[in-house]
Amino acid sequence: MNNEQLTRMRDGKGFIAALDQSGGSTPKALKLYGIEESAYSGDEEMFALIHQMRSRMMTSPAFTGERVLGAILFEGTMDREVEGMGAAEYLWSQKKVIPFLKIDKGLADEENDVQVMKPNPGLDDLLAKAKSKGIFGTKMRSVIKEANAVGIEAVVAQQFEVGRQILAAGLVPIIEPEVDINSATKGEAEVLLKKALLAELDRQPADQPVMLKLTLPNIDGFYDELVAHKSVLRVVALSGGYTRDDANAKLSRNKGIIASFSRALTEGLSAQQSDAEFNAAIDAAIGSIYAASSS
Repeated sequence: MNNEQLTRMRDGKGFIAALDQSGGSTPKALKLYGIEESAYSGDEEMFALIHQMRSRMMTSPAFTGERVLGAILFEGTMDREVEGMGAAEYLWSQKKVIPFLKIDKGLADEENDVQVMKPNPGLDDLLAKAKSKGIFGTKMRSVIKEANAVGIEAVVAQQFEVGRQILAAGLVPIIEPEVDINSATKGEAEVLLKKALLAELDRQPADQPVMLKLTLPNIDGFYDELVAHKSVLRVVALSGGYTRDDANAKLSRNKGIIASFSRALTEGLSAQQSDAEFNAAIDAAIGSIYAASSS
C-alpha cells in the first residue's frame, strides 16, 4: 500500500470523482454527454467513446489533486491509456489523483428488500492486476430499497467479507451499501445500516481501515460516529440521483464527509463543447463539489 496515498486519502482536502460507469450505465452517461445511441454500434465503439469522455475529464487542467483527491475507474478504463500511459499511472504521476477501481460484477436480484452483489469468482486475479497497475483501492456497490433488517445485515456482511479479501490483497476497499434516495423507509433503513456498519467496524483492526461510500442521510450529521471511527479511513457520499446543487447542499451539512459523485460531477458536460467551454464547465463543477466537501 502506498503510504503517501494513504496519508493523503486520510487527511487531504478534496473529493473523489466517480468515473466508473459500467456497461449497463454507459449508454445513459453518453446520452447525458450529448452522444446518442445511434452514434455508435456495439460495445467496443461505446467503450471507446466513454473512454474519450473520461480522458477529456482526466486531462482537463481543472482536474488535479489540488481539488480531486481520487478517481474511481471502470476496469476497461484501467486497461486503457491516457496520454500514452496506463490510466491509473497517469492519474497519480501526472495529476496526484489517487486511483481506485470498481470491482463488483453488478447486483443480484432483489431479496429481502435489498440487492447484494453478484458472485465474483475472478476477484483475486482482478485485485492482483489492479495492484500491478498502481491502483490504491476498490469500490463495490450494493443497494438497499427498504428498511429490512435481514436484508441490510446481509448487504453489510457481504461487503465486509469481500472488503477483507481486498485488504488481504493490499488494497483499500470502499464499502458502498447505497440506500435508494426514493425509498419510503429511507430514514429507518439508515438507522439499521448504521447499526450494522458499526458492528462490523468494531471488529475491524484500526491498522486495516476501510472507506465507506454512503447515501447522504435524512438527518444531518447522522453518520458522525462512522466518520470518527478508528477503523474508517474516510467516509464519502454518493450523489444517488440528486442534482449537483441538491447533493452539494446536503453534503455541506454533513461535516467530515466528502463527495464521491458520478452524475452530479458530469452534469452540464457535453461532447459538443469546445475545449475551453468544457474546461470551464468541469472547473465550475469541481469547484462547487470541492467547496461542499470542505465545509
